[in-house]
Amino acid sequence: MGLFSDLRQARKDDTELGQGLWRRAHDRFRRGLDRFHQVLEGVSGDALYGQLVPVADELAALLPRIRAVCVTAQRIAPSEGLDIPPELAPLHRILSRAGNDLATAAQAATLARLGSTDVDSVRRRAAVVVSLVAEAEEQLR
Repeated sequence: MGLFSDLRQARKDDTELGQGLWRRAHDRFRRGLDRFHQVLEGVSGDALYGQLVPVADELAALLPRIRAVCVTAQRIAPSEGLDIPPELAPLHRILSRAGNDLATAAQAATLARLGSTDVDSVRRRAAVVVSLVAEAEEQLR
């Protein structure tokens, strides 16, 4: 991306996500996803890399879904601060857990890269993230 496309995206994010709670939830998830991909870039073995790529792809496919949830939440309960609207507190908890569990999945991938755990551990953690995103979507139905 170039400078102007970054600026356009930032303005779009401000409009759709605001500057508060929902923007932070979205950005936390995106940072976790970025971290997972950074870990993936550091994998030297082809076998491990081949096992982690589908997990990374599955997690990356969640970002537009998280964005849609956060945009909808911003429309329902606009947030420019950190106050959690009581009617959407359960949704906020789920989004927070999804971001935290994605970071945990990235940590598991790091441990797999170092040989301290297996890929199944990474898959299990990623499956939790997938289920949390589905749960967040269900909260808005």
